[in-house]
Amino acid sequence: MRFDDNAGLDTSEVDDLRGGGGGIGGRVALGGGGLGVVGLIIYFVLSQLGGVGTTGSSSVGLGQLGSGQQISNSTLSQECRTGADANRNHDCAVVAIINSIQDYWTDQFARSGRTYRKVPTNFFNGSVRTGCGGATSDTGPFYCPADSEVYIDLSFFQELQTRFGAEGGPFAEAYVLAHEYGHHVQNLLGTSDRVGNATGPTSGSVRLELQADCYAGVWGNHATTTPSSSGRPLITEITQDDIQRALDTASRIGDDYIQKNLGNGKIDTSQFTHGTSAQREKWFNTGFTTGDPARCDTFGARDLG
Repeated sequence: MRFDDNAGLDTSEVDDLRGGGGGIGGRVALGGGGLGVVGLIIYFVLSQLGGVGTTGSSSVGLGQLGSGQQISNSTLSQECRTGADANRNHDCAVVAIINSIQDYWTDQFARSGRTYRKVPTNFFNGSVRTGCGGATSDTGPFYCPADSEVYIDLSFFQELQTRFGAEGGPFAEAYVLAHEYGHHVQNLLGTSDRVGNATGPTSGSVRLELQADCYAGVWGNHATTTPSSSGRPLITEITQDDIQRALDTASRIGDDYIQKNLGNGKIDTSQFTHGTSAQREKWFNTGFTTGDPARCDTFGARDLG
């Protein structure tokens, strides 16, 4: 995966919160609408292992969470100006990916007579305050519907390789981010409102997550042709190896894989919230091969794969 050296980057789509400390104590509010690509699965696994605590409210009192982190985008804005910066700097590559994802959905919404609202991704270390309450790095990357923002500790990408055994790589990381923005699309379209609290292999939660995987694939299909605000596509090349790495990541974050390899070794389908590894691969691939968001109707699908 490579970026156009001469394309401009927009760092306003990222809030860098890594300059301070959160002091949140590992408590996560689950009632705010669900966590992201692997957040809820990681949460489930860690809770089974005694790693995190929960609250019953969707709005943990932020005043009780300790001092918040300070936003400082000065370094990003100085270092991340063009695609050339993205090709040599990991943080800049993430900025470029976010730009491309949101540029695609802006255009796609406009084509259907709707307006896409761009929202930031927040980089944080350790812990963070959100509209959904407090979260730690253990939560994984997630989208908070209460404030319509994406949150990620970038060390998660390394954890995908060391803990989950994923191959990793820029396009695998792009899949994770595009999945989170898929949740934002669902929030804007009202799809998230169709999901209750039920779990299981055909639950609304599973259908929501698989649809976000499909939306991530749709963006991937258009990534090399979507122009940025400067008129140039930010991404110039996605290889077959990139695609395989994204599919590999999808295979490592299925409910069945997580429960078997990071849990107690037993698979309990009644607790499924994100879909199996095979399903996650299938729906990402559906989006990527068709490039059509209409093909991502997991809620109408009789067979999820």
